[in-house]
Amino acid sequence: MTNKERYKQAFSALHSSTVMPMEMEKIAAVSKKAERRTAAAVLIACLLTAGGSGVVYAADIGGIQRTMQLWIEGDQTDVVFTYDTDGTYHLSYQLEDGQSEEVGGGGIAIEDDGSERPLTEKEVLEQLQDPIVKYEENGTVWVYYYDQKIEITDRFEDGVCFVKVSNGEKTLYMTILYQDGWCTSPHRFESPDSLR
Repeated sequence: MTNKERYKQAFSALHSSTVMPMEMEKIAAVSKKAERRTAAAVLIACLLTAGGSGVVYAADIGGIQRTMQLWIEGDQTDVVFTYDTDGTYHLSYQLEDGQSEEVGGGGIAIEDDGSERPLTEKEVLEQLQDPIVKYEENGTVWVYYYDQKIEITDRFEDGVCFVKVSNGEKTLYMTILYQDGWCTSPHRFESPDSLR
């Protein structure tokens, strides 16, 4: 006798009762309810996650935004800095007189192979800490670099001014053309002719 025949003989004596199918139906119904509850919970979790990310995305649609301190016109100032991956940025901050100021910009970097790419967030922040020259309405001219405020109004000779600035770690040499731009170098002053 084979194993198959032995199984048939062993189980042929058993008869199924009518109670068994009813119990099986109850178990199946409970299982389906549990599956439906689990499926509903998973669906709700997915919707909350998707909805939550949509809200986060909408709240930060302009790019990466954070509050930080930057040196602005010689004063350390709290700013809201927004950076977008296309290399653009936006700053908003309060002036001493309580007025709001907003500035923005951006830039590109040219790689060794001649290709262009947007500035990274780090490059933008470094650029924002470069010295600036500001021409005031009262006719004075100022250089701002970190905590330094240097009036250079009377230092121009033939429309050119040379200024050395340092933040303690980095020294820069500025060549400034009166109302015609400026450049900085970590090594030396530039010739005014090279700027024109």
